[in-house]
Parts: sequence; C-alpha cells; structure tokens
Amino acid sequence: MNDDVQDHPERASLSREEEARLWILCDEGDEGARERLILSYRPLVFWIARKFRVAPQRYQDLVQEGMIALIKAVDRFEPCRNIRFVTYGFYRIKGQMTNFLQRVEARAPSPVDDSQIQIPDPFDVDSLDWKICLADGIEALSEREGEIVRALVLEGFKAREYAESTGMDVSNVYRIQRRAMAKLRAWLELGDATDRP
Repeated sequence: MNDDVQDHPERASLSREEEARLWILCDEGDEGARERLILSYRPLVFWIARKFRVAPQRYQDLVQEGMIALIKAVDRFEPCRNIRFVTYGFYRIKGQMTNFLQRVEARAPSPVDDSQIQIPDPFDVDSLDWKICLADGIEALSEREGEIVRALVLEGFKAREYAESTGMDVSNVYRIQRRAMAKLRAWLELGDATDRP
C-alpha cells in the first residue's frame, strides 16, 4: 500500500464529483459503487490502526476490526447530512478499534502520541483529525461563530485580544465560542461515535 496515502488519509483517491456520484449509486443499492467507496477509504483504517501501540499479533485483528467499522460506516453514511465521509468514518473506525482493544486487553493501549494517552479530544488544535473535520464543521456554524472559532482556535488569538480588535465584550466572545464548540460536537455526533459493534 502506498505510504503517502496511509500518511495522509484525508487524500481520497476519488475526486469529490466521482465520490458524490458513487454515494448516489451506493444509496440505490449498487454493490460496485459500495465496494469502490470501501476500497478508497481502506487506507484510513491502516492509518488509524498505526496510532495505537499494540503487539504485532494484535495488529491484524485491529485492522480487521477497523475494516468491519469502515463497512458499517459506508452502509450507514448519509451524504445528505453535509458531512464528509472521512470525518464520519474516522470516528466510527477509531471508536470500534478502541472498543475492541478494551474487550481483548481489558484496557485500551497507549496510542503512539503522548497527547493521546486516552481517547483524544478531537478538538485538540494539533491533532490531524481536528484539521480534517474543522473546515467542514465551520461551514455548519453561523458567520460570527465561524469567525470566532477561526480566530481563537486556528489563529491563536486570546478572547480578550479578539474582543478588543472587534469591539465586542469578552464575555460575549466566550459565550459564542462555547455555543460554537457545542454545535461542532453535536454536528460530529461524538456522543455515539464509539457505539459498540
């Protein structure tokens, strides 16, 4: 498998137009379209599996569990909800892998990155999963909410600095930021992203 694709799972091998066409066909029951979608997102499974420290004999089981989650995600995905599949699939696959490891090892192993000792907060500014989904998520926010999230999260402004530069009250900036983050969490359906198989 191409390492470049594994290292950059957000790079789907399909154009957006081709992928949109395949989702329509898949929704109509076209097995060929379904298979192409599964194969095009298979590198995402390997990329996520590599984030966990597991014994070599456990790795193939983890990948298999991820493939099951990928297939379920393809079958359950609703393109009309205006969320990219890479975002939706990421949380489904990672959640099922974590559940699998908890079952077989009675605990989830430490992921490779120190920042991910537990299941990571997907809203950590430095995490790749945050970068994959943030652009889509901001589109689900109002213009003001999107501006504040970009400024405070991506550009590193302090709430007070942003408030002073825009003439807003700092408490209003915090309130809008909290509301926007709550919307992003709901939009990503994080509450059920790790449903058990």
